[in-house]
Amino acid sequence: MRIVIAGGHGRIALRLERLLSARGYEVAGIIRDPEQGADLREAGAEPVLCDLESASVEHVAGILQGADAVVFAAGAGPGSGAARKDTVDRGAAVLFADAAERARVRRFLMVSTMGSDARRGGDEVFDVYLRAKGEADDHLRTRLGLEWTILRPGTLTDDEGVGLVRLEAHAGRGPVSRDDVAAVLAELLETPATAGLTLELVEGSTPVSVAVKDVAGN
Repeated sequence: MRIVIAGGHGRIALRLERLLSARGYEVAGIIRDPEQGADLREAGAEPVLCDLESASVEHVAGILQGADAVVFAAGAGPGSGAARKDTVDRGAAVLFADAAERARVRRFLMVSTMGSDARRGGDEVFDVYLRAKGEADDHLRTRLGLEWTILRPGTLTDDEGVGLVRLEAHAGRGPVSRDDVAAVLAELLETPATAGLTLELVEGSTPVSVAVKDVAGN
């Protein structure tokens, strides 16, 4: 199974690449900076150079040919302004979804954020960010050729993961470690019955594998 991750050098993506490669998957990570390639190779992933802010749908679809699943884990990052929230968190996500559908990739995971809302008002950078993520989520839901799942983590931390989470349509506010986000993504990739779900994730008391199976059965 080949899995391609957008934002391949991100803090969630590198964790996910290690998990997936350890499970025997063929993993590739899309990056803009060739100097990041060594970190991806150390995580067990193939680095693929592509700037999703300027690439065409056709070019990205070519990269995704033959992939069984893709994960959008890219983001403009802290400190970026409103313009890049739009070009990365919305624009690149929309492009990636369109390219995945064109390449006939079936499974698509979107790493979103809690509070994403395309109708959110306000001109502050955080408002623009939540609106951009919400617009990207809404666009993904229109891609009928994709078996998508949207994951909306709470406040991200770099604490060591404990493998215990709360994963629900409405989990409520709270923190969650990037380790546990990556673990949930890995389980979601292996659980196609979660397609069509938008899920919130915070730390909790349910083992990751059980939490994913529970939402898949609802």
